Amino acid sequence: MTDAAGTEAALQRVAGWIRDASHVVALTGAGVSTASGIPDFRGPQGLWTRDPDAVRMATIQSYVADEAVRRDAWRWRCETRVSALQPNPAHLALAALERAGHLQVVVTQNVDGLHQRAGSDPDRVVEVHGTSAEVTCLTCDDRWPADVVLDRVLAGEADPRCTGCGGILKSATISFGQMLDPATLERAEQAALDAEVLIAAGTTLSVYPVAAMPAIAARNGARIVIVNDGATEQDDLADVRLHGRTDELLPALAAAVTGR
Repeated sequence: MTDAAGTEAALQRVAGWIRDASHVVALTGAGVSTASGIPDFRGPQGLWTRDPDAVRMATIQSYVADEAVRRDAWRWRCETRVSALQPNPAHLALAALERAGHLQVVVTQNVDGLHQRAGSDPDRVVEVHGTSAEVTCLTCDDRWPADVVLDRVLAGEADPRCTGCGGILKSATISFGQMLDPATLERAEQAALDAEVLIAAGTTLSVYPVAAMPAIAARNGARIVIVNDGATEQDDLADVRLHGRTDELLPALAAAVTGR
């Protein structure tokens, strides 16, 4: 465990790298949003850790085949309705770094839109796994704002269907078994190639292909900074490893960079 003095020294070291860099990239995972009330998935208290069957809600084959899975998914979406949640200090810190000219891209595995709501430029946020802000029909591809469909669920439609074609509706997120968008993946890979400093925050770095970003960046000479409350699968790549809550460490890092 790093003591307070060691953490402060590491923060100052990383802050210097960021100030000297012309291209800094943040890669964020579920651990960045837990302080906003969104549970993570793979952590010690994660949704899938506590209830392994819950992964069926995020698996396209199970979702399409089993109405009970869809009902559970819609109920969970209502309970974790992201439009009712607020960005936390981790999101705000990354937005502050961007405004100060020290962060060029945020690649996120999250689907909650909280980076944008914190003030990050939407054009600089790469949402690799889609967005929960919209719902899509799996048959005709029509889309609606998520809140419109969630209101239908709360009104009694446990498994809402497309009002146009009657098809199955699903959050506009990428489930296991679905293809990631090639153009979005290309943007993420390019961000890693361009990075002089890559900050991986709140992610176990276990889900590929996004988890390949630190290795891609490191091969091109980037400094790798991992900020997480637990071990990751790529700690050995880190030039600096900051152990703790992202909503505490990222604001401290932003303050060290900007002096504010």
